[in-house]
Amino acid sequence: MGLSRTLWLFYRVRLLVLNILSSVSLHQRSAVALLLILLASWGFLLWSHANMDQPWVRLMMPMQSVWTFEEAFFVWLMWAVMMGAMMLPSAIPMILVHNKISARNGTEQDNLYFIAAYLLVWSLFSFAAASLQWWLQWLGQISHMLVMTNDSAIAIILILVGVTQWTSLKDRCLGRCRAPIGFLTTEWRSGSGGAFVMGMHHGVICVGCCWALMVLLFVFGVMNLVGIGLLTLFVAAEKLIPQGPVLAKLGGVGLILWGLAFLVAQT
Repeated sequence: MGLSRTLWLFYRVRLLVLNILSSVSLHQRSAVALLLILLASWGFLLWSHANMDQPWVRLMMPMQSVWTFEEAFFVWLMWAVMMGAMMLPSAIPMILVHNKISARNGTEQDNLYFIAAYLLVWSLFSFAAASLQWWLQWLGQISHMLVMTNDSAIAIILILVGVTQWTSLKDRCLGRCRAPIGFLTTEWRSGSGGAFVMGMHHGVICVGCCWALMVLLFVFGVMNLVGIGLLTLFVAAEKLIPQGPVLAKLGGVGLILWGLAFLVAQT
């Protein structure tokens, strides 16, 4: 399916979503929008995994490092949808608290701008992820199924990602992600523009917290649904359960040990 056909389909989906949102109350729109985005994102990932021979999916998995414009677009699209599917669940508490405060102020629609800005940040991050995929493919370090093929490189990635779980940047960003009320109290801005800025800010903090974990997708396999699901659950647990910070540290230790085991196995 060509790019023009894809854009037309997105336009039709956009109209359908707007029609659905217009049929519900302002107070319900954010919840409905979240549900639609999550269903669409995970539905897209499941469909892609089950239809590897489809034109869309083949464009997401270029055979060579010299990509066409369509291939570059679909690789970015794959990452953007994947980031939305993986990161939105852990952001739900922040989004709901913002929606509640906006409702008290009579500006429930501002919450949609908050969500859009948050997703925009991860869409921009997806450019970097797609660029990393191209670079690894150019180096011959990933297979056509988007899995790292060099055990030494896998070991290094595991160790480095494990180390990032113990950094002060991780601690600061995770702490902000775990405290919706504290974040919104100190960062509150009124109006749709203010909500958009807050959503962008929260998105940047989440990228700072989780960017390294996303690199693990090249270890598990970018199209590996089990790996995607496990990372989604781990990110959500880090941010939502009381023992989240401890889990982050333990996860870091586990990754470092896993990486060292890879290195030892090669000697």
